[in-house]
Amino acid sequence: MALTRQLSPRLFPWRRAADLLTAHGGLLVCALFLLAGTLILDDYGVSVDEGTQRNTAIVSLDYILGNNDTLLTHWDRFYGVAFEVPLLLVERALGLTDSREIHLTRHILTHIFFILGGFFCYRLAFRLFNNHLIALFALLLYLLHPRLYAHSFFNSKDLPFLSMFMIALYLLERAFRRDTVGAFILLGLAVGLLSNFRIMGAMLFPATLAMRGIDLVYAEGSSERKRVLLTAGGFTLAALLTLYAAWPYLWGDPAGRFLTALGWMAQQPEPAITLFRGVWLPSTAVPPDYIPAWFSITTPPLILLLGLIGMAVAVCRGSARPPAIFRNTKLRFLFLLLACFLLPLLAVIALESNLYNGWRHFYFSYAPFCLLAALGLHWLAALERQRRLKVGLYGLAGVGLGLIILQMLQIHPQQQTYFNFLVDRATPEYLRTRYDIDYWRLAGRQVLEYLLSRHPGETVYVLGGQPWPLAAEILPAAARQRLVFNSTAVDPDYILADAANESVSRIYDQRVYNNTLLSVSAVDTARMDARAADYYREAYQAAAAGEPIIRADYTVYRNGRTLTFVRENCPPGALAGRFNAKVHPADGENQPMGWLDLADFRALSSYGARLGDKCLAVLTLPDYPIAQIRAGQGYVDAAGGGRLIWEEGYSAARPGLGKQVAALLANTPGPAVDAYFDLYRQGNALVYHREPCAPADTWQRFFLHIVPADPADLPAARRPHGFVNRDFDFARRGWHTGGECLAVIRLPDYPVAAIQTGQFAPGVGNVWTAELPAER
Repeated sequence: MALTRQLSPRLFPWRRAADLLTAHGGLLVCALFLLAGTLILDDYGVSVDEGTQRNTAIVSLDYILGNNDTLLTHWDRFYGVAFEVPLLLVERALGLTDSREIHLTRHILTHIFFILGGFFCYRLAFRLFNNHLIALFALLLYLLHPRLYAHSFFNSKDLPFLSMFMIALYLLERAFRRDTVGAFILLGLAVGLLSNFRIMGAMLFPATLAMRGIDLVYAEGSSERKRVLLTAGGFTLAALLTLYAAWPYLWGDPAGRFLTALGWMAQQPEPAITLFRGVWLPSTAVPPDYIPAWFSITTPPLILLLGLIGMAVAVCRGSARPPAIFRNTKLRFLFLLLACFLLPLLAVIALESNLYNGWRHFYFSYAPFCLLAALGLHWLAALERQRRLKVGLYGLAGVGLGLIILQMLQIHPQQQTYFNFLVDRATPEYLRTRYDIDYWRLAGRQVLEYLLSRHPGETVYVLGGQPWPLAAEILPAAARQRLVFNSTAVDPDYILADAANESVSRIYDQRVYNNTLLSVSAVDTARMDARAADYYREAYQAAAAGEPIIRADYTVYRNGRTLTFVRENCPPGALAGRFNAKVHPADGENQPMGWLDLADFRALSSYGARLGDKCLAVLTLPDYPIAQIRAGQGYVDAAGGGRLIWEEGYSAARPGLGKQVAALLANTPGPAVDAYFDLYRQGNALVYHREPCAPADTWQRFFLHIVPADPADLPAARRPHGFVNRDFDFARRGWHTGGECLAVIRLPDYPVAAIQTGQFAPGVGNVWTAELPAER
């Protein structure tokens, strides 16, 4: 129905022009958004994941071309590359070599695909509601979610999956409406690509076959049953072939590697730490309401309200006409939308999946939700019989969209930090201390541009971790050349951090909602006020009176609850780089992750200073009993790579623990395996030991695969693989002490048939391997 028939004719005296505008409104809105996107494209920064995404595409393309098989051991091999490889091919076809051109090209192509998803949202909404105005509203809901809009530029992982999910939903509705082999083959191509974008997209494969199975039950006559079977077969073949062709990792062993990837995605073995409601939690132990809570506080209230109404309408209509849920009707499709939103959420709650970075892994669920929100508006509009009331309802919806646009403009270009009024946005630093706000570090670009504008034509020395050199990649080449990160020869001019002390002067904050995303502090190593100088002088005197617990590039002292790093005759740049101090409590209940990052810090930013010819950093230890302390220092170069400068450990509970364990194991005839690390089976534990041991010996990740004697002991998610994965980083599970390296890993309680272990380097492969037989 044309817009001019829904609203008062007096409002649109040019009926023909209004009809044309309504009929082609979706294209017009998409074109306007594309124009706006090109105008603000250069406002957004680079996320910390973009380098990883592009590298996965490079490794995959090398595998496709037969250059090498690094993909088979690559850390991100379980991610499909159906979107990333085309981005790389465009980059190479255009001959792009400058990092700025590469990032801007990736950003605009990702944004175009986001808008394409919006156009299919418009087409699908019109098919469902036969109403151009509701379809336009659904399109605007899709395009104007603040967080998703920002991510549509720099997130080439989650946003293309959202767009492809919307395209697949449109083609699914089209296939069941047309009921032809060609339509189902096209749907199969889309579902195959969708499953490649993210493996969770495979949910549409059984959903489609289940609906075709129901249609087979209701089919009348042999010819109709034959058509159902042919369409199902065409869909299945197209989906499987597309998935196989678009995912190089599957080529050697399609079924086995797909199951491996599925198990890995369902229970990702690598935990992270996530800030949720003011508590740092391991990503493997977030509460059941983690995703619903994030969705609720970061989605505009208008969309939330209409979405809930639409979900209720779908349930009520299904309850009123249960048979229609099973027949090939629009109601069945609405129930499919409801299932696509709710079932994945219930699945990750039931499986206790590894979740972090807000709800970005569930951005795809916004596709069905915004269509349900359009259903909510459609239902409300149907209640209003009077045109004036209907106009008022549409007007209120328009005002709601206008408020969303206004809020997006207010926090531009940091829309990825959007929160609604359900959380406190007014209290300074409230959000920063309770939630991961800018977890992909997009604020770095604006801060670096500020520093360059402060010193036109000069070289600026900056102390900051890996995100900030990456953030500089999108700046013009001349600007990038004036930025020097983490120099080991020159003390920095500025520190990028979120805190400051007496030895630095805070000069600039990148903020949103009264919360600091990133701070800039000016460094003057030659000046320090008297109070700060006295503090560090007293700390040095107290530390030097005792015995050090660690001797390395920095000597580390422990005096009660104070941990002091000292370097005598400290050269320029010695305070640069990133220090770490990890504390393992004697009682594991004090820290759910098993250790406390006392400070993953840059000494100048908050904890240390130069005192004459000395460099000092002073930390405060927690008040509970401590079993182990590990400390070290590394740095990140301008290319974003890093290396460990030094790392040592101290067992607070049992000094010389490495020697004690070695003495204990000396009573055995020898190690179970004599490898790069000596491996010992000691009861229900596996001990890794190496002497002498340098920090570089533990830099690569350890893999540990345990094969049970009885396959029934395997968790369900691991049965396709045949082993339990206990991979670990030495920095988290082991320690250095007295020139030795030691790690003790607990084994399962059930009988073990074999153990494979070693170290591997992403992009290189295994550094060393060893296999332990079953214990007799």
